[in-house]
Amino acid sequence: MNESTFRPGRVLVTGGASGLGAAVVDAVLKAGGTPVVLDRDIRNVAAAKAFEVDVSDRTAVTEAVLQAAETLGGLDAVVTAAGIDRCGKLEDVGADEWERVIGVNLMGTVSVVRAALPYLKASRGRVVTVASTLGKRALPEATAYCASKFGVVGFSHSLAAETGGEIGVTTMIPGGMKTRFFDDRAEQYKPQDDSRLNDPANVAQAILFVLSQPAGCEIREMLICHEEEGSWP
Repeated sequence: MNESTFRPGRVLVTGGASGLGAAVVDAVLKAGGTPVVLDRDIRNVAAAKAFEVDVSDRTAVTEAVLQAAETLGGLDAVVTAAGIDRCGKLEDVGADEWERVIGVNLMGTVSVVRAALPYLKASRGRVVTVASTLGKRALPEATAYCASKFGVVGFSHSLAAETGGEIGVTTMIPGGMKTRFFDDRAEQYKPQDDSRLNDPANVAQAILFVLSQPAGCEIREMLICHEEEGSWP
């Protein structure tokens, strides 16, 4: 990536208030772009325009994407970093909580992309969906998360086939990262060795690399992880 010439432009980031999303916002700013954040809690977002919204609420997120795009005068990229998890055996995770994971991780991704499509087609922009190594490999007591992330992978691949030549679509598949994502888990579901978790800033740089590709060239899928990643292959 030639950092002296590449500018990421107007980038909408879901989950941009924390974790990977916040790292993407920071990377976009440092590269001279203009990020805009969609998140449920935007109290700590100071460096970018932010809209408070639950991405699982299709009506609300459609309106938020519209407002964000109008604020920026269009969109050049969307990064869908919002995500949640509920660990446990299927019979132990309440149906509402299980479906909430699907609502945020999969349906939220779909709703944001659907709402942003007209703006991205106008700019010949790019979508980077954030899946997971658990969208490639299933683990026990992770049925909701695996179902959502396998769904993101399938959705993204199909969207790329559907919109080839109109927009770019990349499936980003990160391994575990050092974020607050694990904070609300029961102890048994937390990483026991966080030295094997990747810095989200590394993943954010990979996303910028995707966005920096020249016209006519697309990275369709990228898997990025710590060198000792345990959830892959």
